[in-house]
Amino acid sequence: MNEKLVSVYTARGEMEAQIILGLLETGGIRSLLQSSAARSVHALMDGVGEIKIMVAASDAEEARKIIEAKADV
Repeated sequence: MNEKLVSVYTARGEMEAQIILGLLETGGIRSLLQSSAARSVHALMDGVGEIKIMVAASDAEEARKIIEAKADV
């Protein structure tokens, strides 16, 4: 992704972040995870720290719509 990345969702743990990534991938939107904690920590303790879901700025509106449509995550 060479375009500016923006945060479209903040997950409360690795499991939730992976669900959101899957939703976006299914919708054709590439995304990345951004977290201040090491990924190895997330694997041991789900819920440790926040994980931001990042997408290209041009995909942000569509990504938010996809996430909102599945708000029961």
